[in-house]
Amino acid sequence: MKAEDIKLIGVMGGGVMGGGIAQSCAVGGFAVRIRDMTEELLEKTRETMIEGRFGLRGAVERQKLTQEQMDEALGRISFTTDTQELRDADLIIEAVPEDLELKRKIYAELDTTIKPEAVFASNTSGFAISDLNQAVARKERFIGMHWFSPAFVMRLIEIIYAPETSEDTIQLLEQVGAKMGKETVRVKDAPDKYGFVANRIYFAAVAEARKVMEEEIASVEDINKAMRFGFNWPAGPLEMVAGARKGWQ
Repeated sequence: MKAEDIKLIGVMGGGVMGGGIAQSCAVGGFAVRIRDMTEELLEKTRETMIEGRFGLRGAVERQKLTQEQMDEALGRISFTTDTQELRDADLIIEAVPEDLELKRKIYAELDTTIKPEAVFASNTSGFAISDLNQAVARKERFIGMHWFSPAFVMRLIEIIYAPETSEDTIQLLEQVGAKMGKETVRVKDAPDKYGFVANRIYFAAVAEARKVMEEEIASVEDINKAMRFGFNWPAGPLEMVAGARKGWQ
């Protein structure tokens, strides 16, 4: 399967993350259907996708999209509370909370619902893909697709492959990411409590910055300045911590 063969992407879980993923899919030209537990949750997701801080209307105001592109993207998005309405999806992107048993339960249900050739992609930030794929029969078509928040704005997607994941599945997710205007990196399934590649390195940098601060080697301001101007970081490590607490990373 190639990216151009994908007629429908299903997103399991709405909210800020699932909605941002769906926005990216729709703007990238894919039809996308979001599944969540209630109509109220779906309506909240829809409102955030349009009017939220990183929503489509803001993208139009910042001239990142035209009004026509926004309208076309919204026309590609549908909503459902019924898992059966994902049965024709070619790709499922799971974006539910980081609960191992919840994820496995969802995968097991979907594995008997969606067509055999469809691909599963989990937006897990730290669970081993080889643990998650135990819930499905199609292990060669099960992969990690770790997005960064806000998903519609951040360009990176980590593609995490288990030993059972096929090369065709990896390439498919790379093509899908490219069609959405994202950059992808391949990551071997070697989970760490802090994440895969980007978060793992980020938290290591933050830990070292805190040591420098605690040892009074430099002030917080100068630690951040050193990394901004010494390594051309957009923000210093201790600035990024403060930003993440406010809802971005």
